[in-house]
Amino acid sequence: MNAPDPATVPAEGPSVSLTGRDEARVRLAPATLAVTAGRPEAVAGAPLNTPVVLSSTYVAAPPGAPPGPVYGRWTNDTWTAFETALGALEGGNALVMSSGMAAISAALTLVPLGGRLVLPRHPYSGTTVIAESLAAEGRLTVEPVDIADTDAVVATLDGADLLWVESPTNPMLEVADLGALARAAHERDVPVVADNTFCTPLVMRPLDHGADLVVHSVTKYLAGHSDVVLGAVVTRRPDLLSRLAAHRTTHGAIAGPVETYLALRGLRTLALRVDRAGSNAAVLARRLAGHPAVTGVRHPSLPDDPGHARALAQMRGFGAIVSVEVRGGADAAERVSAGVRLWVHATSLGGVESTLERRRRYPTEALTVPESLLRLSVGIEDVEDLWADLEQALDAL
Repeated sequence: MNAPDPATVPAEGPSVSLTGRDEARVRLAPATLAVTAGRPEAVAGAPLNTPVVLSSTYVAAPPGAPPGPVYGRWTNDTWTAFETALGALEGGNALVMSSGMAAISAALTLVPLGGRLVLPRHPYSGTTVIAESLAAEGRLTVEPVDIADTDAVVATLDGADLLWVESPTNPMLEVADLGALARAAHERDVPVVADNTFCTPLVMRPLDHGADLVVHSVTKYLAGHSDVVLGAVVTRRPDLLSRLAAHRTTHGAIAGPVETYLALRGLRTLALRVDRAGSNAAVLARRLAGHPAVTGVRHPSLPDDPGHARALAQMRGFGAIVSVEVRGGADAAERVSAGVRLWVHATSLGGVESTLERRRRYPTEALTVPESLLRLSVGIEDVEDLWADLEQALDAL
């Protein structure tokens, strides 16, 4: 699989045509794109938002007429609106899918039968589960790596068929040098997939750093309200776009139009939510680092965090996930989870509400993740309220 020619990759994202302004093409800030991209043409009396299209069947076009929609598993106007908006934000072309796992599964089909997948040692546990399942079936082999150790990753790329990058990783928050890894991979004709769920395109755009494909759990920050399950892939490569679109259609990994509409509505406030949650996370990370019940904190905003310099170089912000290790092991971590009142003890992440959980309570989590580690998904509440609740739960230890 050939790497893209860097000369053909736009550095600042796509031009966006503004409706109702004589087709003037201007470059817009990401926060503006989140609000404006994917809307229907601004015509008097027309709706501001693309409506929910609830139809499995379409009337066939007469002979000689331009083909229109044919069947609901192939296309939907509500999908198109969301895909246009997300594609504009990531600087590529997007496909919405039924879940984040559907997007991950589709991306893993890029590994040929018997091929070798280079995978972070601490990715999202669902990615590990499906990769190991494919390995058990003899479909591929998995090469786990410390994605933050650039030299170690590069050493595994000879003979690889796909490099999977997660940065920061879930839940260890290791930060990869995405540009260096993509260059090394492309020198060896290895395509690169980047899971950008944690960062969102408001914090980092992996396609700008050389990734061939971006994967999202739309369930998380993009939709942002803990009320839909969706996924998406984004690419600048027409060959990958057509291949994954065919996979979505053939395998039925299609999104519901109502869920897609809700995700697009959530996307409109993405910039505000990401900014507030990231600011809250940085404040909490600093305070947690000074609490006597805490033995370790990972957040790229901290000057002494191993990923701080890289995050400054390739991210616009630091994200809103904080990983905390508490004194007293698994039992103490569970007591903190049970002791909070405002924070919600729950899995998933990226909603407006703050949640936390001990990740090793799941048997699918990597054994190298500490038993006492709590993953905090920081929301948009008042930071003083969030801190007061965490502090009382930690003080109780």
